Amino acid sequence: MMFFLHKAGHPNLQVRTVRDWTVAEFPIPSASQEDGGSYTCDYCPITDQSRWSYPSDPVEIIVGEPSYPKPSISLLSPSGGVSLGGAMTVRCRGQYLGKRFMLNKEGRHVQSVDSDGFGAEFPISHVSREDGGRYSCSYRSKSELFTESYPSDPVELVVRDPSLPRPSISLSPTGVTTPGTNVTIRCEGQRRDVRFFLHKAGDLNPQQQVDSAGVRAEFRILTVGRQHGGNYSCSYRPRLQPFISSYASSSVELVVAGGTDLTQHGTAPAPTRPGSTGPGRSESTAPPGLTSPIIAGASAAAAVLLLLLLVAFICFRRTRARKGSTPRPSSPLGVLKAPAQQDPVYSSIDEGKETQTLPQEPDPDGLTYAELNHQALQAKQRGLAPAPDPVQPSVYAAINVSQGIPQ
Repeated sequence: MMFFLHKAGHPNLQVRTVRDWTVAEFPIPSASQEDGGSYTCDYCPITDQSRWSYPSDPVEIIVGEPSYPKPSISLLSPSGGVSLGGAMTVRCRGQYLGKRFMLNKEGRHVQSVDSDGFGAEFPISHVSREDGGRYSCSYRSKSELFTESYPSDPVELVVRDPSLPRPSISLSPTGVTTPGTNVTIRCEGQRRDVRFFLHKAGDLNPQQQVDSAGVRAEFRILTVGRQHGGNYSCSYRPRLQPFISSYASSSVELVVAGGTDLTQHGTAPAPTRPGSTGPGRSESTAPPGLTSPIIAGASAAAAVLLLLLLVAFICFRRTRARKGSTPRPSSPLGVLKAPAQQDPVYSSIDEGKETQTLPQEPDPDGLTYAELNHQALQAKQRGLAPAPDPVQPSVYAAINVSQGIPQ
């Protein structure tokens, strides 16, 4: 046979003659943007070139453009999952405006959308089993049809089939698990020759997967740490239908003693107190390490204040005990020391009156006080008779009892 390779829009043909085989190859050793395009081929017998085959179905050569950043892809579902007959959307987003976005399934273009923004959406209004699969997306210029960005990272569209019985799940050991313990999670369904998947709440990707010839599988978590705590569920998929899944089982909770993983740098369990809303709430708390110094400082200040009040109270009582029942204003007269062993004697002296001995009271300085009628003394010095006044203020003078001389 003679094989002919046609490129759309180009008049030149490439020809290969195959005498003992039914396949011809047309190598492209170093692809460039000029090699991008749509290709077909046909053939004819070498001995009868008037008989030609119909052209093949076309194939496209798309040349990747390194200057186009790789786009991102995501699956949007209103119910948080995709079920048979439900609706979902595939979203693709790039970094250039006004591009043509292509949705690819298993490496083949399935849809294209011209966009005036940075991305495009591909809705699927009624999901079927055939829609399950691995998807990616890419984009190109609207004028350069065969130069395209590299495809996005793939995402899997897994369709949940309600005809598959929901599995059950169990945890061993139960209750609060001590860090370092080995834990087994068992998942059991009603179908054989399936692949089981273990899911953890808050993580979109399965934690583990196990192929099982029977109806159950076990997932082992060796040396459990606090980061393993959480809610787990499981599901399964027939191995001949890798993108068809059962609904997830009910969940079991793995509780690890200690709660938060303290092995990670900079992490610690949030403190709680009576009436608080617990860790992660908006209630403000003092920075770690600051509460203890504040409490210690406040306690020390309170102790010092209490001690000062006690000293002031003792001084006040001693002062009142010195004064006795009669107030004693400070005297401008001098003070003479009495012998240390002599008991002090208080005398009340009023000019023109009989001296009265006051109740004795010890004085730490060993002094003896006498009460004088100051106004009577002044009147006597002027030659005047003193006016009787029972409430005249007294002046205290310190008298050395051993000498009897007022100072």
